[in-house]
Amino acid sequence: MKNLKYIFSLFFLTILLSCTGEDDVTSLDGIEAPSNISALFTIKQDNSGRVTIRPNGDGLTSYEVYFGDGTLEPAMIPAGGVAEHIYAEGVYTVKIYGIALNGLKTEFTQQLTVSFLQPTDLDVTITPGASRSVTVTAKANLETFFQVYFGEDPDQTPVDFMEGETVSHIYATAGTYEIKVVALSGGAATTEYTETIVVFDLGPAPDPLLNGADVISLFSNAYDNVPVDTWKTDWSSATLEDLQISGNDTKKYSNLTFVGIETVTSMINATQMTHFHTDIWSNNLTEFRIKLVDFGANAAYGGGDDVEHEIVISNPAQEQWVGIDIPLSAFTGLTTRAHIAQLIYVGAPAGTASVYIDNVYFYKQSAVPTVAAPTPTLPASQVISMFSNAYTNVGVNTWKTDWSSAALEEVQIAGNDTKKYSNLDFVGIETTGANMINATSMTHFHTDIWTGNATTFKIKLVDFGANGAYAGGDDKEHEIVITSPAQNTWLSLDIPLSDFTGLTTRAHIAQLIYAAVPTGSATVYVDNVYFHN
Repeated sequence: MKNLKYIFSLFFLTILLSCTGEDDVTSLDGIEAPSNISALFTIKQDNSGRVTIRPNGDGLTSYEVYFGDGTLEPAMIPAGGVAEHIYAEGVYTVKIYGIALNGLKTEFTQQLTVSFLQPTDLDVTITPGASRSVTVTAKANLETFFQVYFGEDPDQTPVDFMEGETVSHIYATAGTYEIKVVALSGGAATTEYTETIVVFDLGPAPDPLLNGADVISLFSNAYDNVPVDTWKTDWSSATLEDLQISGNDTKKYSNLTFVGIETVTSMINATQMTHFHTDIWSNNLTEFRIKLVDFGANAAYGGGDDVEHEIVISNPAQEQWVGIDIPLSAFTGLTTRAHIAQLIYVGAPAGTASVYIDNVYFYKQSAVPTVAAPTPTLPASQVISMFSNAYTNVGVNTWKTDWSSAALEEVQIAGNDTKKYSNLDFVGIETTGANMINATSMTHFHTDIWTGNATTFKIKLVDFGANGAYAGGDDKEHEIVITSPAQNTWLSLDIPLSDFTGLTTRAHIAQLIYAAVPTGSATVYVDNVYFHN
């Protein structure tokens, strides 16, 4: 029988290679051994002992299944196939080889329990997660496999799984669901467990918009983080889970009374910072506390110069991300900030509070304008306004194209609508299509800017030409560079269009591009963007 098996394998390989054609034979040398081998065992509930073995794996063409009950000949099955075998009651070690096209094998073994008695000691763990997700694991005695019903659809087909396996599910909508887990053996009697869970529509925390140069980050995907010794000290009373929400790293503290986070090895010097920030999400917090501890100049806990202060946030909003920004001056007991070594979170109800955490950092609040930009005084008949409270504005497709490198916020300064560009390298503003601007009768371009850190500011105008198409062969453009613009004050830039010497046509202006230095970290407030004559 073995000889026939290997003759069949060689015949199959010969046919496969010959089908590729004489000039297109694929080399088998680069094929790796199969990986990720696993198997699902299911059993008939009729005392027959009939077990179905369904292997799974990557990079293979077939399986070799040894049943582990003394049967000498293995079952040879193709990828995607199953093997059936009748067992007597007992515990068996099933051995499975995944076989690649070139004959390389990978071995996998799994224990199989065959019993006709009702399973006992069923232990199920159901864990609701982020974004309407849930995971289920189970173990029991005398069972062969498990089935889970997630309770979303009355006619749902159960999911089969093995002990030691984790099954995940994402619900279509947030809500309350009853999950049922069934342990099955080879007999008719099963053992069940049900649990009611609540799943929430939890998305990732908002991305911070601050310049990295103004931030000391402990935990955020948006910045380079400083070293943190631990996110849960051994004296904490909480459970910590590191997870991802839509690809965003997040920390979850459950069963929270208090948790200590330490930066003892690399203490934080926050003397130049003005605020502490953290984002939190919870469905049951009634109180949240934040304590900062500075170990003092001797940098030792209990060294006599430690200082600390705790801030209490009562009844934080639930089931939504809450951004907490606290001025460091509010930590009145924290009289020194050069050796911050501990951050302590406390939650109520004690021992049952659960909170997701992201974007933990200190930051320096950059200078911001406190007065609005000057109000233009030109007659409206002499102006084509793109953005100003003083005029009726023409249509603008976007104030930040998808190819921009900047963050845009719509803000108000002293009640005046203003655009704030942060993390600015360059930003594209478009008036394409029907919104193209005919500035042939205009003589100047105007914009008001306010910045606390830009050392260079650039303005580019682009005309798409008579065909009105980008890169249509008749595009014209020119960039004006303002070096060392005044900082911390509104600067009115009124530039003759004749200075845009490369802009030889102005009837189809479709792009305005702002750029700034330092690249990627400049912040610029913009108001009163218009052409005039």
